[in-house]
Amino acid sequence: MAHYDIKEGEDFYYNEQGYKVFTEKFHLKRGYCCKSGCRHCPYGYDKKTDTFIKNDKKIK
Repeated sequence: MAHYDIKEGEDFYYNEQGYKVFTEKFHLKRGYCCKSGCRHCPYGYDKKTDTFIKNDKKIK
């Protein structure tokens, strides 16, 4: 597994329950979808249907 230098507020934030939530920017930096149904998934993955919806996002 690769190591990423992540910054709070840019790559992740803590939700009301205290869980770390990764941002869309982090997911794009990582470069692939983990299929966990992440809140900010830029790859269009839908965990309920286990499918991807078309998405035109690119790494900036």
